[in-house]
Amino acid sequence: MKESLNTRSGQKPVGLTAAAGFQVGVRRTLPATQEEAWRLLTSPHGLSLWLGEVESLELVRGTAFATREGNHGELRVVKPLHQLRMSWQRAGWSAPSTLQIRLLPTKQGGTTISFHQEKLKDLYAREQMKAHWEQVLHRLMEAFDGFGREENARE
Repeated sequence: MKESLNTRSGQKPVGLTAAAGFQVGVRRTLPATQEEAWRLLTSPHGLSLWLGEVESLELVRGTAFATREGNHGELRVVKPLHQLRMSWQRAGWSAPSTLQIRLLPTKQGGTTISFHQEKLKDLYAREQMKAHWEQVLHRLMEAFDGFGREENARE
């Protein structure tokens, strides 16, 4: 029988919800405006960092996507500069999860990018996706340095 370490002590495993299965949230603040963060996130390079390699992605509710890596899903909410919510299924998974990306302005002038994923199968998938989104945020931070300079050079 598969059992979490916390189950024996009567505690609920980390990230387990009553309604949405396992969930995980990861966030990081960029030294960027919401507009700059949105442009990075939705640029071809930015999309490749968090979504995967796609031919193109029309940011419209109902748009389906499939990446070269085998991830697929459908955009459910598109609020430019603020939020993307979608079904998101990794290659090899038996069911989709729900992925939400939010851009939250900070008082210091930066923008927090938040990845929140729910309906994950188990604790292992939660830990796997936590590491994945942390790596994605790290790569987005690195990309922003070059992206910001590239944008300024065009002006």
